[in-house]
Amino acid sequence: MDEELIKGKLLKLIENSKSLYYNYPVAAIVECSDGKLYAGVNVETSSPAAGICAERNALYSAITSGYKKGDFKRLYLLAASGEIVFPCFICRQALYDYCDHDMPITIYSINENKTIYSTVAELCVHGFDNNDLV
Repeated sequence: MDEELIKGKLLKLIENSKSLYYNYPVAAIVECSDGKLYAGVNVETSSPAAGICAERNALYSAITSGYKKGDFKRLYLLAASGEIVFPCFICRQALYDYCDHDMPITIYSINENKTIYSTVAELCVHGFDNNDLV
């Protein structure tokens, strides 16, 4: 996927973030192996646990549409803070559970156009999975 196109989509998408409490807008796009894109933004509430991060919003939208582990090609992420932002640990767990561990993650900075490439495995060095539930 053309990364400039994706970044443009993220910049437009981030305007839909509902970040009234922490003022920390984030947008994410999950690209599936068939080329379909699923978008998500963070949605905050006055009770932090009741909100959702952009990464899980996008991932769960794809899952709701029938996609499963092995169907996800890449995650793209952008925060309006101007800093490089990495997924929180709740999102990292969701990515670890539902995405291949070698799936790339592209993270953009809104200010400096920096791009960081990572993988799910790099974000979740000591990941917790169903093997730990015995």
